[in-house]
Amino acid sequence: MVNNYKILVLDFGSQYTQLIARRVRESKVYSEIFPFNSPIEKIKAFAPEGIILSGGPFSVYDKEAPAPDMEVFKLKIPILGICYGMQLMAHYMGGRVTKAAKREYGKAELIIDDDSDLLKGIGSSLITHHSSLITVVWMSHGDRIEKLPKGFSAIAHTDNSPIAAMANKEKRFYALQFHPEVVHTDEGNKILQNFVYNICRCRPTWTMKSFIETAKKEIKEKVGQMRVICGISGGVDSAVTAVLVHEAIGDALTCIFVDNGLLRTGEAKKVEDTLRKNFHMDIRVVDASEIFLKRLRGVKDPERKRKIIGNEFIRVFEAEAMKIKNVGFLAQGTLYPDVIESTSFKGPSAVIKSHHNVGGLLKKMKLKLVEPLRELFKDEVRLLGKELNMPDEIIYRHPFPGPGLAIRCIGDVTRERIEVLRKADAIVLEEIKKAGLYSELWQSFAVLLPTKSVGVMGDERTYENVIAVRAVTSLDGMTADWAKIPYEVMEKISNRTINEVKGVNRVVYDITSKPPGTIEWE
Repeated sequence: MVNNYKILVLDFGSQYTQLIARRVRESKVYSEIFPFNSPIEKIKAFAPEGIILSGGPFSVYDKEAPAPDMEVFKLKIPILGICYGMQLMAHYMGGRVTKAAKREYGKAELIIDDDSDLLKGIGSSLITHHSSLITVVWMSHGDRIEKLPKGFSAIAHTDNSPIAAMANKEKRFYALQFHPEVVHTDEGNKILQNFVYNICRCRPTWTMKSFIETAKKEIKEKVGQMRVICGISGGVDSAVTAVLVHEAIGDALTCIFVDNGLLRTGEAKKVEDTLRKNFHMDIRVVDASEIFLKRLRGVKDPERKRKIIGNEFIRVFEAEAMKIKNVGFLAQGTLYPDVIESTSFKGPSAVIKSHHNVGGLLKKMKLKLVEPLRELFKDEVRLLGKELNMPDEIIYRHPFPGPGLAIRCIGDVTRERIEVLRKADAIVLEEIKKAGLYSELWQSFAVLLPTKSVGVMGDERTYENVIAVRAVTSLDGMTADWAKIPYEVMEKISNRTINEVKGVNRVVYDITSKPPGTIEWE
């Protein structure tokens, strides 16, 4: 993808590295993440306007401390070091880094000593009675800069860190002991924008509109006269991929939607109608529900369920794909976090998404991949979907597992049990949406438990199914907290489920966070 202005982030293992790139992109400047040990030739080829050195869990004086190709510091472009990145810069440039007498973690008041360039417009004299400009930042470090490198000056401090920010204005090297990328740093975005706009001289040209035009051109050039197939799951990634590729090559795209019988109420028809009626796309829906349910009969182990569903998906998808002539490419909704993971600081992993697992198909049909979203984060994919005029109910749809309702139907997966779960799940979503809570939640759904419960309905005792309701809030799904849904909403969900779903006489609410639990039950 061609981008006029670019910022490179070198990853030293920080849990916030992706957040740095996202913050830069929110400023409408393109940013990518490279492993810390990327060859200098690769860095030069990327041609960034500036480089950001991420934080990390190491000390620069550790034996295994990660370090970049030091030629990075000779590229004559601006560099911003964050936390470990600051200590690395100080260490390399001749300063001294030592263990801090007191570890600094959490919010701290940053007192600004020089507000030019990086800290321009940052801070207020109103926070305390102090006459200096002060702002609140987020610290997370156990080391500190004891001696500045030659040519550097301290531009900010805290009570615990005499050098909380430093600068060499001649070389355009800057560094921060705190994390500007996290929301806990009050003016972190402004600080990053000062670096990106004022120091690196970037302009805000990274927009979804410009992305679409460039992506369409590149897809056309890559595909040529060949046909493209795309597997549709109903999720936002595959749907946006399909619409974008269709915008580029029109009827040369064929989408395949495998209905495994494990989808939510009306899901297959909703996806088909959206793509066929709204976007006039060639979509083939394969109803394989009988096959999937037959293969799952008597299977209780969640890992076996996943493997059976994954293998059957490949078989069904492959059989349908083989009917299409002149296919040369497979479009896939790979996102930037998947790409980062495959070349990350922590080492390579599989490039093909495991829940699609179509590597064998690529080899058998001699297909090449088209991955138009591989530069985007999830939130950018949703912005792209908006730009492509896709409906909100697809763009903002809650994440849904690849194996579908099979892993929310604990124990045996039968058509009858799936139908009970599907009806209960529909009620949960309907009431969450009615209450205006859907956009506030990361996920909300029903789980059918493998146990029955004694109850009383009318004048009779019952012995029927138990439904667990799960709703969580999260930023990225890596951690999650159980949602504090108002009691009146929970009451409606419970009453409707028991009254409307035959075979259910009890509803419980899951109040487990992640960790220690997971979002899904299986």
